[in-house]
Amino acid sequence: MTINKIFNSCDEAVADIFDGATVMIGGFGSYGGLPINLIVALSKQGAKALTIIANMGGVGYELSHRIKPGGYQDSGILFENGQVRKFIGSVPALGGMPPTSPLERLFNEGKVEIEMVPQGTLAERLRGGAGGLGGFYTPVGVGTTVEEGKEKKVINGREYILELPLTADFALIKAHKADAVGNLVYRQTARCFNPVMAMAAKTTIVEVDEMVPTGRLDPEVIVTPHIYVNRIVEVPA
Repeated sequence: MTINKIFNSCDEAVADIFDGATVMIGGFGSYGGLPINLIVALSKQGAKALTIIANMGGVGYELSHRIKPGGYQDSGILFENGQVRKFIGSVPALGGMPPTSPLERLFNEGKVEIEMVPQGTLAERLRGGAGGLGGFYTPVGVGTTVEEGKEKKVINGREYILELPLTADFALIKAHKADAVGNLVYRQTARCFNPVMAMAAKTTIVEVDEMVPTGRLDPEVIVTPHIYVNRIVEVPA
């Protein structure tokens, strides 16, 4: 039986994200690799008490004008709406760039929790979740607040901390092209975190610039195989 993965709108694709869900958001941080339309759809959908896993917590619409003329929405809108309980990621704010981001402001007000994860460790924790691993030992973060509450071990005379894998109920990701079964091709910064998050979530939802017929994509350039993709929405760039 053929499964139809193509949805008519981003609103339809995120409609069943539930209160308390863990949601991964792909991209490096700036607008190029972000699933902006899926983020906006989730902001309208209104799910609350979310745990967001992302490299960056978003800058918010006001600050985004410094990055792109005319501005853009990012995950900052979810914090502004009070939809997020916890952020897990590497860059909660852009230091030295006032005004503060929505996440930074809410954290300072004690309204949201932050779990800081070094960027390389974040990538490995996602890969661990994708591969069903139990965790890994790393020296990154030893002697800092990153090690708090974590198991430590000495290996060959060096201290390491145990980092656990990350998984999610949903992943919102951005790709350049997809075919009808869900094979994905990326471009530029969209290669950051989107592919690995696609493999680490129970339900992967992707917005793409262009849909192409199945069989049209060169197998050598497909980064995410269709088996990891559940829903596709075409949003022309």
